[in-house]
Amino acid sequence: MEEIVNRVAQSKLRTIDLEDFYLPGTRSVIDISQWLLEGLVVVESRFRESVKNTDFSIYKDHYVAIHCSTDAIVPQWIWMLLQSHLTGIAKKVIYGDLQHLESVLYTEVLNNLDLSEYQDLPVIIKGCSNKPVPVNAYLMLTEKLQPIARSIMYGEACSAVPIFKKPKK
Repeated sequence: MEEIVNRVAQSKLRTIDLEDFYLPGTRSVIDISQWLLEGLVVVESRFRESVKNTDFSIYKDHYVAIHCSTDAIVPQWIWMLLQSHLTGIAKKVIYGDLQHLESVLYTEVLNNLDLSEYQDLPVIIKGCSNKPVPVNAYLMLTEKLQPIARSIMYGEACSAVPIFKKPKK
């Protein structure tokens, strides 16, 4: 009987799973509409009082997204005031929703990623993940790999979709 050879394992093909770069930690959202008059109007004294009476320590070491779920016109100082209360408590605070938060976190990780080990190699960026990997992370990784990798594919080794291939010199 002929031995079964795993040609994928023997190839130079490298796989990057963006899920591996997911930053562990609790994600939280603060919706300021709860502190607005009828969810729409900023009354400075009322807003400041609500913020002052909020226990921000519950966000200790969280990644926090702050936003307003209503169509209120929100002055910029509101976001700055919240940031000032969360500084030193939360790991990271952004303006936006959870999807934007994940995008910001992945951007920070990918900006600091050394991809030199993928020089002139075929690379598969793994699809399907169990963690919330934003689309933006796939775009950014593709952009960073393109000048380095010989080729970029998406998916799994058994069914990869070609994305980019360096032209032969």
